[in-house]
Amino acid sequence: MDNQEYYEIDLLLINKECAVAVEVKSSLSVEDVKEHLECLDKIKKVAPRRIDLSNISLFGAVAGMIIEGGADRYAYQKGLFVLRQKGNIVEIANDDKFQPKIWKTDY
Repeated sequence: MDNQEYYEIDLLLINKECAVAVEVKSSLSVEDVKEHLECLDKIKKVAPRRIDLSNISLFGAVAGMIIEGGADRYAYQKGLFVLRQKGNIVEIANDDKFQPKIWKTDY
């Protein structure tokens, strides 16, 4: 390898003030959440080639049709938005007490 750090984002929603990096799984596990948290830490350190995230508040989210083994609670505790399927729509499962974590870029 060329000693560069790589990461993959399933969905990146962005405007002038904030961005949300979403990990999407058909079946979401705690391990998936941990991997997404590692990805978010890489994003804040390694600038994307095509998108400038400097001066942007970066949030994280996970989405799953099936939530395994408390993955939703773990993600919530780590400051991630939790998206889940409800019929034909997707809802944000976080309650009003939720405090999202903000990843600020280091570049």
